[in-house]
Amino acid sequence: MVKSKRVKPVQKLRQDVRGSHAGGTSLSDLPRLWIIVPPLVMSLLAIAFYFAESVILGPSLNQPLNAPKAVNPDWRNDSVYNERLWGTYRSNVYLGVRPRIPKSLVAGVLWMTYDGKFNLRHTCEHGDGLQRYGWIRHDGTNFGQQEILDKGLTLRTEFMSRYSADVGETWTLRVRGQSRVERSQLVTLIMYVYNEGAGEMACSTSKSNAIEELFGHTPEFSGYRVYFPRKALSQDAVHNYMVSRLPTITNLAGHLQSVMKIGSPHKNWPQIAQLPGEVWSPSDHQHKANFIAYQVTTLLPFEMDMVFETGALSAAISISGEKFTSELASRVNQFDTRFENTFQLKEKGFSDQEIEFARAAFSNLVGGISYFYGQSKVISKDVSKPVDYWPTPLYTAVPSRSFFPRGFLWDEGFHQLLVAHWDVSIVKDVLAHWMDLINTEGWIPREQILGDEARSKVPAEFVVQHNENANPPTFFLTLETLVEEMTSQRKVDLVFLRRLYPRLQVWFEWFNGTQAGEIPSTYRWRGRNETTDKELNPKTLTSGLDDFPRATHPSNQEYHVDLRCWMGLASGVLAKIADLLGENSAAYHSTHSTLTDQTQLDRLHWDNKRKVYSDYGLHSTSVKLVTVNPPQPGMPKFKRRKVNKEPSLRFVNSFGYVNLFPFLLKMVSPHSDKLGYLLERLKNDSFLWTNNGLRSLSRADSFYNKHNTEHDPPYWRGAIWININYLAVRALHHYGNEEGPHRNKARKLYQDLRANLIRNMYNEYTRTGYVWEQYDDVTGKGKGTHPFTGWSSLIVLIMAEKY
Repeated sequence: MVKSKRVKPVQKLRQDVRGSHAGGTSLSDLPRLWIIVPPLVMSLLAIAFYFAESVILGPSLNQPLNAPKAVNPDWRNDSVYNERLWGTYRSNVYLGVRPRIPKSLVAGVLWMTYDGKFNLRHTCEHGDGLQRYGWIRHDGTNFGQQEILDKGLTLRTEFMSRYSADVGETWTLRVRGQSRVERSQLVTLIMYVYNEGAGEMACSTSKSNAIEELFGHTPEFSGYRVYFPRKALSQDAVHNYMVSRLPTITNLAGHLQSVMKIGSPHKNWPQIAQLPGEVWSPSDHQHKANFIAYQVTTLLPFEMDMVFETGALSAAISISGEKFTSELASRVNQFDTRFENTFQLKEKGFSDQEIEFARAAFSNLVGGISYFYGQSKVISKDVSKPVDYWPTPLYTAVPSRSFFPRGFLWDEGFHQLLVAHWDVSIVKDVLAHWMDLINTEGWIPREQILGDEARSKVPAEFVVQHNENANPPTFFLTLETLVEEMTSQRKVDLVFLRRLYPRLQVWFEWFNGTQAGEIPSTYRWRGRNETTDKELNPKTLTSGLDDFPRATHPSNQEYHVDLRCWMGLASGVLAKIADLLGENSAAYHSTHSTLTDQTQLDRLHWDNKRKVYSDYGLHSTSVKLVTVNPPQPGMPKFKRRKVNKEPSLRFVNSFGYVNLFPFLLKMVSPHSDKLGYLLERLKNDSFLWTNNGLRSLSRADSFYNKHNTEHDPPYWRGAIWININYLAVRALHHYGNEEGPHRNKARKLYQDLRANLIRNMYNEYTRTGYVWEQYDDVTGKGKGTHPFTGWSSLIVLIMAEKY
């Protein structure tokens, strides 16, 4: 096993401050000192210990790793980077753009429909009840098309950008509206620019209150202008604008509604909401605008552009008006051709409608790539309250624009598996940003909530990240794909791997130290609640599989088969990278050999009675939630766990995704009888098999579809999840092409599972307009949040048979 040779900063400082020998004074000894130490001295000691905690112990928690950055240090001179400087990097709003620069300009679009009430749309919300929204084409760089179906209204939005090293950047947003009902329909469109940082902006307006031009400067854009070509508006369109200073654009829709004036500009129109012009708060004495919005209220249909240009830009470079229309047709054709060349779906016999579904799933993933900047809230057992991580940027995809518009560590490794087949430069950029989040301990916070917009979507109890909590290191799946591709094409990017390698080493050391089990070669997810009696089975959020049943009574003696497999994968990839870089790889090869050794794996995790790989721990086979009376009259009843059979150290008797991990990560020999047992169970519809994909937990399991608390419905206890199904299809494809006694069975299961997943997801997309977070294991219907075009987009690789 690879063991860290360094003493981790927190461990060493803890020894220095608290005493590292038997006679040393610890913080727990302080009460006894009151007997012999005068109060004044005791107060000084308390201050000293507080200083030690907050100043000496704390920094390793919120200090970046002292190593060269993984992000390209010469990014300002990188043409590939600059082509992606501006983008649709605000995935939380229906249409928003920004540059990959902290505290800079952001821009976006709102719209409002009128059906007896004002429905102002800005951030992606389930409650808006849109029939469908999302990118139908997006290349992840400088082109995207989106379709939005609101009540009786179709909006088509298009984004294009262009970069020239000589003169700078330009981009255009076009919004087109079309009625889906026979009657005339009114709509309000609001286009805005907001400056998060330094600089000034102003605008010129016409007599009709139309903004003719918005202009300004920032430290990054010495001079810029924004204008709004109006190609198709009704003759009686009403124009309004707003110039103001806002502290943030969080809840922008609510703020605008609070200042809008209600009126009827035309006698045949209903009352509409109108921006009020200049709005200044009494406390703002400098009157420097940082927010300007332009509103047009018009009858459908309409078409309108928003064009951004830097000051030095020539008209020949800009893309607006007829140039935009012509360029758009070319970009659409280029995208469709590239998509087919990449995934060969038409060649595989898929229909035009099925290809449209795949294009949308892919486009929503890359179109959801966002840029964030801010500070995480973090905590450790060495500090008494949360502290801020250092300010950091993050370029990452997001799982869901409506519900999870932020970075998730284990999700992102799956996301980039798909992007890797499209644009490796994006993958390397994303990987580098995530690896630069590593602190001096080797830890990466598993959920990234950076900036006001991201934080506004997260309940307070989920904001703080604990430094003992891991998340599956799925980036090693991405790296495995990259390294294989580099090696096969003989285009190994040694410069990139050299920047990444020391960070990957420290990350691996952190896992190997903090998540190790008590028995050699075992691992245990930290973060489970050992004292609660409110949960049927205490969650393991850090595993990514949340409420999947583990040992019912968390303890130091348990160990988890999925984490061992992740570590086996990680050590193998690190060994390959070390070999490519000419580094000493012996320790990683040794660890990989140990963790993937069939004999040791079977000894620790094979439950011979049930013929499955399993977790091991303090487990009861009979627990349930029961209603209990409140401690005081008048209080509501509540539920708590009742243990009907005392726990014992044993294999956990549940069966589901966790039990498949040696198979999912291809660590079972193709000749092993264990593989045969797993394939038999896989196909059995009494366990995981359904006609819509593999369910997450056997329907014969006592935890199947059970609430974990009275308010906590089942999550990974039966529903079909596409990321794990992707790993299963990938593994079946592997074993179906390996010599061995189970080859034919694996091939047949591969064909059936692949067909089931494609059919069900396509049918649900056609029925609902969305790709979903999970799918019901009985009906196949989409469940959870939508659109969920993070790892559910892996259906594209399943269709393309790219593993």
